[in-house]
Amino acid sequence: MGMPDSAETITQHIKQIPIFKTLDFRIEEYAQGFCRATVPYDKKYTGIYGSFHGGLLTTVADSVAAFAILTRTGIGQALTTTDLNVRFLAPCMTAVTCEARVIKFGRTLCPVDVQMFDANGVKVAVAQVTYIRLDKKPQSS
Repeated sequence: MGMPDSAETITQHIKQIPIFKTLDFRIEEYAQGFCRATVPYDKKYTGIYGSFHGGLLTTVADSVAAFAILTRTGIGQALTTTDLNVRFLAPCMTAVTCEARVIKFGRTLCPVDVQMFDANGVKVAVAQVTYIRLDKKPQSS
């Protein structure tokens, strides 16, 4: 069973997300229920201890998890994060590569395993992100 939308369609869709442009996400691979993306390191992303800011790494994990789910649902599915847990393992002083795999593609909930590596292949963080599939997109006020 293939992806409901092509890799190009998913990429064009997520390129419209402002944080995608802000952090300069680079999609490297999609597969069914999987996404690998890299975010280059920039000095403006430095946290208090001189490494890639943990909050930004969390944003990368959350985003790539959603991209992995879109490979199963297609771009028309409204999603939102229900919970997210990150364990930081080592400081990240380089670009970060994030690999997200859907653990279970549920009718409502989709937990995703996320592994994050620096440019040297050192695992810098792991995360579990759960998304809920919504009937419709929330209305902005």
